[in-house]
Amino acid sequence: MNFSANHIFDFFLPRICPGCNKKLSVEEEPVCVECLSSILIADEERINSEYKKNFGVDKVITNFHSKYVFETDKSLQHIIHSLKYQKQFKLGVFLGKLLAEGLKLKDWPIDLIVPVPIHHLKKAERGYNQSDYIVKGLSKGLNIPYSTKSLKRTKYTESQTGLHINERAKNVVNAFKVWKPKKIVDKNILLVDDIITTGATTQECARALVNGGAKIVYACSVGITEY
Repeated sequence: MNFSANHIFDFFLPRICPGCNKKLSVEEEPVCVECLSSILIADEERINSEYKKNFGVDKVITNFHSKYVFETDKSLQHIIHSLKYQKQFKLGVFLGKLLAEGLKLKDWPIDLIVPVPIHHLKKAERGYNQSDYIVKGLSKGLNIPYSTKSLKRTKYTESQTGLHINERAKNVVNAFKVWKPKKIVDKNILLVDDIITTGATTQECARALVNGGAKIVYACSVGITEY
């Protein structure tokens, strides 16, 4: 679609920024410049601290990266909400490409990208897994293949929201299983989630991947939040 066609399209069907609900300009897609620039970047010190706190004891996850810091009632929360509950799939791909920018600077020998899965009942209710779209954008940005069927959530669990850190860990024990072992065995896997809080779900996914034959598991998320 050329520049003039974009103007016509936006006139009849204006695109709205999920962060602030303002009309996007022709050049902006799919988040406005103001909202994007307002999101707090996760610096290396913060990322290292989160890794030590969430994954440093068991070290099932070899390394970790996140793009942003998740803040309540701020732009990133609104963006993730639009992706998660309003079928704004382009946001997922867009966030995945942004996440890829930081990962390109890492010297991680990744063979396959895998999203943190949701249970099939929850997927049937919502219609999709938001992390699948983040993975698609990440795959394009890194030029690394992905699989949305290699890891399954076999246990329907209570929402992690509102649970204490120990309860979160217990809630997801043995909740995941490798479904396509041939793709996983002896491979270096990049595990992807939208937002990581305590890391309990990510840790349990990584454990399932290692038990399923993965060689190394790295993890990343669009955002991290303090618990």
